[in-house]
Amino acid sequence: MSIENWIDLVGWLGAALLLLAYLLVSIRRWDGDSVLYQGFNLIGGISLITNTIYYGAYPSSFVNLVWVGIAIYTLSRRSANRGLSNS
Repeated sequence: MSIENWIDLVGWLGAALLLLAYLLVSIRRWDGDSVLYQGFNLIGGISLITNTIYYGAYPSSFVNLVWVGIAIYTLSRRSANRGLSNS
């Protein structure tokens, strides 16, 4: 399998994760700040960043970088809030 095929596969998997996460939040199966939702966003965004940088689609890379940043912020905030409630 060529590198382009791997990069394409990574991109498609990332897109699928983001869309699945959005669907599950939209139909209220997951909460927007849940670890699963944010984890799918994080992995999906990183996958799409990999794909878009490889192909030179820098505006899409930027959007996905922000997407990943939001997921990291939400997960860290959630983790910090959990730490406060356990003390």
